[in-house]
Parts: sequence; C-alpha cells; structure tokens
Amino acid sequence: FWFWTKQHSSRGREWAHHGASMFADLTPREMRDVRDYLQGKPELGLTATRGKDLKKNSILLMELHLPRKHEALRTLDRGQAKPTRQARVVVQFGNQAQPNITEFIVSPLPFPTSYTGKTFKGDRPIRFESRPITAAEYSHIIDILQKITAKVHKVLFETTGGFSFHNCTNRCLTFSDIAPRGLESGERRTWIMLQKFVEGYFIHPVGFEVLVNHKDLDPERWTVEKVWYNGQYFDNVEELAERYEKGTLEKVQLPDHDDEDLYSTYIPRGHSNTRTDIHGPKLVEPQGPRYHVDGNFVEYAGWSFAFRVRSSAGLQIFDLRFNGERIAYEVSLQEAIAFYSGDTPAAMQTKYIDAGWAMGTVDYELAPGIDCPEIATFLDLHHYYDTDKPMRYKNALCVFEMTTGMPLRRHFNSNFQGSYNFFGGLENHVLVLRTTSTVYNYDYIWDFLFYQNGVMESRVSATGYIHATFFTPNGLHYGSKVYNFVLGNLHTHLIHYKVDLDIAGRENSFESMDLKYVNFTNPWSHKHSVVQSKLVKTQHQTERSAAFRFGKKFPRYVHFYNPNEKNKWGHQKGYRIQYNSHANSVLPRGWREENGISWSRYPLAVTRHKDSEPTSSSIYTQNDPWEFMLAASQPWMTLLLGFLHVPHSEDIPNTATPGNSVGFFLRPFNFFDEDPSLSSRSTVIVRPDKEGKPKVQRWTPEVVGHCVTDKPFFYNGTYAGV
Repeated sequence: FWFWTKQHSSRGREWAHHGASMFADLTPREMRDVRDYLQGKPELGLTATRGKDLKKNSILLMELHLPRKHEALRTLDRGQAKPTRQARVVVQFGNQAQPNITEFIVSPLPFPTSYTGKTFKGDRPIRFESRPITAAEYSHIIDILQKITAKVHKVLFETTGGFSFHNCTNRCLTFSDIAPRGLESGERRTWIMLQKFVEGYFIHPVGFEVLVNHKDLDPERWTVEKVWYNGQYFDNVEELAERYEKGTLEKVQLPDHDDEDLYSTYIPRGHSNTRTDIHGPKLVEPQGPRYHVDGNFVEYAGWSFAFRVRSSAGLQIFDLRFNGERIAYEVSLQEAIAFYSGDTPAAMQTKYIDAGWAMGTVDYELAPGIDCPEIATFLDLHHYYDTDKPMRYKNALCVFEMTTGMPLRRHFNSNFQGSYNFFGGLENHVLVLRTTSTVYNYDYIWDFLFYQNGVMESRVSATGYIHATFFTPNGLHYGSKVYNFVLGNLHTHLIHYKVDLDIAGRENSFESMDLKYVNFTNPWSHKHSVVQSKLVKTQHQTERSAAFRFGKKFPRYVHFYNPNEKNKWGHQKGYRIQYNSHANSVLPRGWREENGISWSRYPLAVTRHKDSEPTSSSIYTQNDPWEFMLAASQPWMTLLLGFLHVPHSEDIPNTATPGNSVGFFLRPFNFFDEDPSLSSRSTVIVRPDKEGKPKVQRWTPEVVGHCVTDKPFFYNGTYAGV
C-alpha cells in the first residue's frame, strides 16, 4: 500500500508539473506569431496599433485563452496530452462603416492556422464606444486640451502660480480623465480635470474640469460640452475667459510652491527618532530557498500550483494542491472597482472599474527590499496591450518565503511551581506570491500566501495616491480637506475573486453554519436551566439559496465539502472560507452603472462551474456599465472583498498599507486527520531534565548563522518591447 501511494503521489506531482504550462501566459514568441498571423489575413485589414489614426483596424489586447476545465483535468489527473494552446485576441475595427470590437480565438500556438469569432450574451455585438481608451486616443485628447487651455491660458497661468498646459517648460499642467465616459450606452464623453504636473500630481488639482465629447473617430469633430471652474459651470471655455477678463469670475489663487517642499513627494521631512546609520531587520535564507519555481509551477511545503498574470485582470492560480490533493482548480482575481463621491463633476462621475484599464498589464518592476525581500525570486512578465510588440515588465512578480514573526503554534506548559513541564513551538513560515497593479494613482499589492498547515490566504493591500479633487466647502459632505484647495474624496474599494473549489474531487457541496441559543433544564440541577449556543447547519441546494446579499445576515461559517470523502474521524473532508473584509454595496440594486457590476450585490455567491462563464467582468464594463456583456447569473463561487476609505490628512502624501488590507482565507475544516504542519521539522521542544536544566529537542541545525546581501540597492523601473 505504501509503495502504491508513493508511486501514485509521484505520478500526480509529475502530471501537475507537466500540466502547469497549460495556464502559463503567452510567451513573446507566441504573441509575435499571433500578431503576424492575423496581420497576414487581408480580410481583416489590420494595421499597426500605435500611430494617431483612430479609423483603423488593429489589435488591442492579446492574452492566453484558457482550456476548458474538463480538458485540462484530463491532463492534470490522467497525464493525457495537453489541450491545444490558444490566444484570445481583441481587435478594434474602426476602419469600416459600422465600427465594432470583435474577439477572436486563435489556434494552435505557437504556429496558428485558424481564428474564430467569440460571441457574447444574446450574440450582441460589443459597442465600439465601450472599448478602453488607447494611446492613440490620448494623443488627440492632449491635442484638444492644448486648444482648450490656450483659450483660458491667462486664467490658468495667473491663478496656478505660472503653470500652463501648452507651451510650458518646467511648470506644466497635466490631466486625469474620469470614467465611465458618459451617462448611458453609446456615449463617449469624458470629464477631464487639470493638475499641476509635479511629483505626485494626483493631489494637485487646480480647479478646472472640462467635459469633452470624443465619440467621433474624426478628432476634428470633438466638442467641449461643459466647463467647471472653482464651483462654477460654463457652457464653453470662451465664456469662462470672458468672465475672467470682466472681473466677474469667482477665481482662486493657488499658492506658489518650492519643488523641494512639495507635500506630495516622498522626500523625508519632520523629526525622526529612528537611527539612520544602520539598517532595520532583513529577511534571510541561511541555507538557501526551500521552495522551487519552474516556469509558472511552484512547490513549497506540500503545496503546488500554477500561476499566471492575466493582462486584463491580474494574478491567478490554478490546480492548487496540498500533499497532492487538489483543493481548488482556480483562484483568480476578476475585478477591482473604486466608486467615488464628490462635489465637482469629475468627482461625482468617478466610478473606476479597473479591468477596463487593463489592470493586469500595469504590474511594473518590484523593488528589492521594499516591494519584496532582497532574497525573493523575481520573474519577468510579458503583455500585449495597445502595442505592436510584446512588452517585457522586468521583475514584475516575486516569490519568497518569510517568517511572520508569530509562531504557527506554541504552548508553555507551566507546573505552577515556578517551572514548566515542557515548551513547544513552531515558527510560522509562509510562501508569498506577489505582484502589483498601479492603476494610475492607486497601487494594489496582490498576494497569495501559503501556510504550512494547509491554509491559503488571498490578500490585497491598497497604497499609492488618493484620487483628489479641488476643494469646495460643500465637498466636506464627500470627504476631507487634506491640504490647501485639496479634497480627499470618499470612495469604496471592492475586489472580486473567482474561487473554483474542488475539495478532494469535483463532487462538492455547500453548507453554512450558525449558532442559536438553546434553553433546557440542567440535567444535574433540575431547578436551574442551561442556556448555551448550538451549532445549526443549513444545506444550500440551489443557487438562489447560496447567494448572500448585502444587508442580510451573513453566516458565521461557510463550508465546502466533499460528501463522498471522509477523514479518519468520519467527517466529510472540507474547507471553509474566512473573510477579512468590510465590503458593502456601492449603488442601489439596478441603478444604471450598478447593472455592470451585478456581482457586487453579493459578498458570496455559489453556483456550479460553467465553461461558458469564465469571468465576471470585462475590459468593456468600464465604459459601458449600463449594458453588461456577460451572463447575468453569478458564475462559480464569487468572493467580494472591500473597504470604505474616507481620506484623511495622514493620506498625504500617500495612503499607507496598514489597515488598508482585505482578503480571505481558505482554511481546512476536517480535510486532514490532524494539523498537517506536524510534518515540519522546524518544531522546537524544550523539557527540563532531572536537574531542571533545559533539554532542547529539534530537527534542524542548532545554529542558524547570519547572512545579508552585500549588493547595493538597484532599481531600473523601465519596461520595453521585446
């Protein structure tokens, strides 16, 4: 039996390792092959993506098209041949009578020979206006802003301390554009606010916002629909300039500043009581790493999984196993949103849906010793988005093992006579898989953490700059004044995950557990009663029953288990979900933009897996949240995390990570016969001998030693085509 189990385990590991590449992101070679293949099809009429022409057919996005689950499982569980690798390609057809967005599945890779169109709910076409904004379109937005600001140059120059948008040198204005781009489907008009182009410009609004209609593919036909300046609305910029000249404009005079004293910089200021002549603690691996990374396949302390960073959505893991048993087929980030409130038109329009900004592609270089420990394994990522060749993002993902500084478990067993019977403890080591998304002002740090006791944690930490608007007195209803003329706008972050659990097999059930008080006669004192909590389990047989809305009581435990597999003690093997979240709804149900984020109604919704429902959001939702392209039902198990952020003065210059992290745990619940971390040889036991002297029992070297890198800090920060 032992021999068979070992052979089976070895074979399972081999199949998992072999199958991991099914989930690997497209290689630069595959990207170039797909590009060349499609551009070689005359019927598509594809041209270069870059360049200012908007009336063109070009590739917007290219990423891996995942295999169907049942096909992938034949490889992972039976060792069969891997399914054909395919690419999902989003093409903008702007050079035709009816512009549209079309998605193609291109196969096989790396030598494609066919492409087929991908359809959506009701076979509806994707509105061209719902496409993400591109560098080409931004170039024309800059052009029209040059024209707009030229007409109000005097206003801006004299009220901002010498800053201008056009013909500027060292005192320039920049802009942030707001989404969604309109108020109903088919529109493409954007509120744009101007800011001082200094380090940390996101918190330097100047009080000027303009609404530009840029729906037409001929930028010469773009128009200005509304202007806002210091709490006043105008129909055009000429009206604003005229009022300024007449002296009837309620203007604002922004203070001048010294670049060295900018409140938005990271330059240290104020008194510090921390010594600066020595470094703080560092993480080291005295005998080298204890995890293994091979391509996109990772193994550590019984764990194994494959990973990818989807260009549109971000970090995802597949085929998650512990000691060879699968726990989840997929745990993946789907969407991140931040819905704002405010008094200015830009603020009240801001409803960011980050897949629409390709949040998976903005995973820039990680800094050793800051973003990840110096000892981490750093990996490059490649994306093909709004480009003509693959882009390499150097050191954009890291893997490392760390100690949490907290024991995984410990006990001091006192003899209550000044000594002890024994002490036992185990260091809490954890493997971390990390990447980031810098979606303009905000930085999200995405983590998957793998503990030695079979627990997996998914966590997101928010940092970066707040999205700030120009201060008005009425703005205090929607946030906090964080600096002169700057309002930090309140907003809610929501993060959406897909969790496809396969607990000890695919036949899984779902139950919730709660407590209720019971009152009964005390069996050993009949004149008294006992009141205590009793465990009440509810089986959820339907998708409606398994969807928990905001505003309704959420169960204390949510438990997923295999009814056909039991542990040694007769319990059905399972895992439970534990939340660390303060999420709540962002809009009333059914209200306009809320239709595009219907997943946000549920902190938890559970359905059966469907290959036809691979994602919960899309790159089109940001600019068309009113008509959602995907199926209305909630696919698979969806987890919603989030928090409310009311900005405060301590958010200057940046939002810090402490207190701004949310996540969830996958925790074994009768899955094992005992704590699997008992296999760790890092345990230490101390017992007094007959003379009372401590006798230490351990299974790792007694002396750890010390080591730290002798290399100076280095950070490049560039990314480029390959």
